[in-house]
Amino acid sequence: MSTHHVDVVVIGLGPGGEDVAGQLAEAGLRVVGIEHHLVGGECPYYGCIPSKMMIRAADLIAETRRAGVMAAKTTVEPDFSIVAERIRKEATDNWDDTVAVDRFVGKGGTFVRGTGRLDGTGRVVVGDDTYIAERGVVIATGTSPALPPVPGLADAAPWTNRDIVKVRETPVSMIVLGGGAIGLELAQAFSRFGTQVTIVEAADRILAPEEPESSELLATVLTGEGVVIHEGVGAANVSRADDGAVTVVLDDGTELVADEILVSAGRTPNVHGIGFDTVGLDETARPTFTVDDQMRVVGAAKLWAIGDIAGRGAFTHMAVYEAGVAFDSIMEVESPRTAEHHAVSRVTFTDPEVGSVGMTEAQARAAGLNVKIGLADSSTSSRGWIHGEGNEGLIKLVVDADRGILVGATSMGPRGGDVLSMFNLAVHARVPISELQSMIYAYPTFYRGALDALSALDKE
Repeated sequence: MSTHHVDVVVIGLGPGGEDVAGQLAEAGLRVVGIEHHLVGGECPYYGCIPSKMMIRAADLIAETRRAGVMAAKTTVEPDFSIVAERIRKEATDNWDDTVAVDRFVGKGGTFVRGTGRLDGTGRVVVGDDTYIAERGVVIATGTSPALPPVPGLADAAPWTNRDIVKVRETPVSMIVLGGGAIGLELAQAFSRFGTQVTIVEAADRILAPEEPESSELLATVLTGEGVVIHEGVGAANVSRADDGAVTVVLDDGTELVADEILVSAGRTPNVHGIGFDTVGLDETARPTFTVDDQMRVVGAAKLWAIGDIAGRGAFTHMAVYEAGVAFDSIMEVESPRTAEHHAVSRVTFTDPEVGSVGMTEAQARAAGLNVKIGLADSSTSSRGWIHGEGNEGLIKLVVDADRGILVGATSMGPRGGDVLSMFNLAVHARVPISELQSMIYAYPTFYRGALDALSALDKE
């Protein structure tokens, strides 16, 4: 057993962990970064980047078909091998993190491949080595795909997002368990490549965390593209036959059969085996811990947590944002950043895209706010009708009428995530609605649809 004295240990080098570890190392601290799998985490290898490559390719197929309605006679023959090869060469280096490791080491950090475990305040054990962190430890272990306790599911060799990004050929048919963002994105992409897709969502609607208007419109679009959706019903049993076919029996008795099954039913925080008990925390509790506005773990000395495991939102941009906050806290800068979570933005990269920020209408009402709603069909406003095929969308504004500010917004449509940026700024900076109404909006643009939603506020 060897003992090493350092300044900071970061356990988990996903987007947030890699970012804060790199910043601290560049600042001159002795930093040890520990990762048992791939440096960079879920996003570049199994999540954001490879999935969006699939989505981009699938969108091109859809746009080519739309051209036949608006511009030219077209035919398209999908070839998934092209995007599969691109994922290997351009995104994941065939799931090799050498470049990411070298990037961290090049900043002055020390990389350790292994599983880190807390062993008391400021102490981390990896294999036969103990690291004593003078300033503290950052936990950034992220989450893993959750497998719901459906009888037979685990034995049916289901795909998760980690499996589906590695496929070289699309299946003829696929059942998707879970109608959240990841499940919907992949369902639409594979459908456009020719797979017969069926979505099973136990909640009463797909995309349940978002506005019901978004769920309804997206369900209409997906159904129109041939995707079959079962809402308000869960899986009762799953089995895989000797010939490879997967059978899913739903709670209502409906029997579905497909070549493959993708499970996209949430994620589980990676808290087990980290040694939280050695610093006075219970890893079986939910949540295992809470963090303050500087990402310090409440009730544990010299310990920070960032990213998915901190429970403020499972997004790459959230992890990187929190990494900056933790950096300031660890470095004890004179005017440190503090975490604010009232304007968390998120995008579901379906077509149409669903961009959201802040509170939904239901959340605002549950918080006791005096709510006003502005809702507009963005497909008929300004750029929408010019755009034509594929222009489905809406803009929904959630306003705190007492303060006269926007507390939430949804921008759904072509480039919905990009149009969201103006609402993201407005919610974050608490811009008065009167300012938004007095702005000059370029014509003809998608974001000009905000004027219709703002006008709807006065009609409520």
